[in-house]
Amino acid sequence: MSNNLSEEEKKQYEAYVKQVTPTKSLPLQMLKAFVVGGIICTLGQFIQNMMMNQFGLEQTQASSWCSLLLILLSVILTGFNLFGPIVNFGGAGALVPITGFANSVCAPAIEFQKEGQVYGIGCKIFTIAGPVILYGIVSSWVFGLIYWLFM
Repeated sequence: MSNNLSEEEKKQYEAYVKQVTPTKSLPLQMLKAFVVGGIICTLGQFIQNMMMNQFGLEQTQASSWCSLLLILLSVILTGFNLFGPIVNFGGAGALVPITGFANSVCAPAIEFQKEGQVYGIGCKIFTIAGPVILYGIVSSWVFGLIYWLFM
């Protein structure tokens, strides 16, 4: 199909693509990701410190509560359609922490709930998170096997 286009049409198309393609500054995107990721991690550290200092929990228990509360916050923000703008601004800074994983499970469940409990939520809930879980399990098994063989 592209062979049928004249040189002028190809140039017009290339100019159109260049016009509509958003340009992003890599250093600015990295700075935004650093700031958003840093805010999430600071919030997590604050939660953990509060659990240890105010509620007297040990570090492992405080860490568990911190994870649970960050997941809950991510799910609530996703439910109110507020996590998307954070991701649009912060990119990987919002997606890499545990909040991004919670969003990747929650968003399809919200999107496909109108299709029902089984065919909507049940079938589609892990569309984004499923590959992460699969390859996480497989790679941990492979690395565990390598560790076992060489130790």
